[in-house]
Amino acid sequence: MKKILTYGTFDLIHIGHINLLRRAKELGDLLIVGLSTDQFNEQKKKESYHSYENRKIILESIKYVDKVIPERDWEQKIQDVIENDIDIFVMGDDWKGHFDFLKDYCEVIYLPRTIGISTSKIKTDLHAVTNG
Repeated sequence: MKKILTYGTFDLIHIGHINLLRRAKELGDLLIVGLSTDQFNEQKKKESYHSYENRKIILESIKYVDKVIPERDWEQKIQDVIENDIDIFVMGDDWKGHFDFLKDYCEVIYLPRTIGISTSKIKTDLHAVTNG
């Protein structure tokens, strides 16, 4: 069984998230998602609309996702890879090179982002609509 791991906040789920999760799942048999906790998002100066608990429920309802684990800090990735016996670590290519240190433990793949969509763009567009 080939196990895949990815991480993210997955706040306002959009087609880019679904594409990433689908393509990650296609690489193996089991997809584990490390979901940023609310406390970790605060450390990253990132604000989520949905709480961790709600984002976890949403992710667990997506057919490509087999398991959701909490992402509490930047340093836990090596331990998560080891504890979950991960074969492939996947992230969007906007993170290219940032996680190459995991190559000592598993394969690392950076998948292309879906063009024209991001949570930041959605928030910006919504802000423009409400203020414009």
